[in-house]
Amino acid sequence: MTNDAVYNLHLVSDSSGETVTNIARACLVQYENVEVTEHFWWLVRTTGQMNRVIEGIRHAPGLVVFTLLDKGVRDLLEQACRDMRIPYVSAIDPVMQAFSRFFERQALSEIGKQHVLDDDYFRRIDAMHFAVRHDDGQSLETVGDADMILVGVSRTSKTPTCMYLANRGFKVANIPLVPGFVLPDEIATASNPLFVGLTREPKSLSDIRQSRLRIMNEERDTSYADLDVVREEIAEARRLFVKYNWPVIDVTRRSIEETAATIIQLYNQRHSTS
Repeated sequence: MTNDAVYNLHLVSDSSGETVTNIARACLVQYENVEVTEHFWWLVRTTGQMNRVIEGIRHAPGLVVFTLLDKGVRDLLEQACRDMRIPYVSAIDPVMQAFSRFFERQALSEIGKQHVLDDDYFRRIDAMHFAVRHDDGQSLETVGDADMILVGVSRTSKTPTCMYLANRGFKVANIPLVPGFVLPDEIATASNPLFVGLTREPKSLSDIRQSRLRIMNEERDTSYADLDVVREEIAEARRLFVKYNWPVIDVTRRSIEETAATIIQLYNQRHSTS
């Protein structure tokens, strides 16, 4: 294929497709200037469903990446790919085989087992509800029950980071720092939560706020995105972080996932030494 080609990528799963999608996209980001059309085939558990998948692959040939546990359904796909001379790969086989060798036993091969409604599932749901109730400085009277509290000025990715952490099972709250706001000392000194200050490079933050104002069609005069005002907000936030000796993360060039991973590391370090 030429460099201008559009590549078809078929992602096939007998469950929600979360695993195979995450693996594929983690790999795709390493290839620049490659145009890919993704074809999603979820909850494929019968031969009839697989036959429809195979027909779709036949009409748009391309790499097939799958997570399939049922041997009959999987064999059907693999044989069809061989017949069509289309490349295919199981996304989890190498890891499963390594586990089997390490544990010296075979896997259960139960479809959707990672999504079972167990205690861990309900813990994550509770954490999501907690994050929603304690978003943007709400419900301060119970914020001390959080595992983590993120503090920062507007547009430092507090809410999406909280939701990502909640999906990992952590109870997270966030408190926005706005001009004139005084954080109550009894909250700032709460012993249970891990406080983390989030900051961003002033010019980047000013640009993000200007973009936000354009999206909201905000035409009135406002200092919200003024660079000098933004610099002072960030400086004031940093003084607060220093006052309480909170760890600080600059999110300027970090993804939500990277910020969350750093926070989880801080949380684990804190509890491993307590």
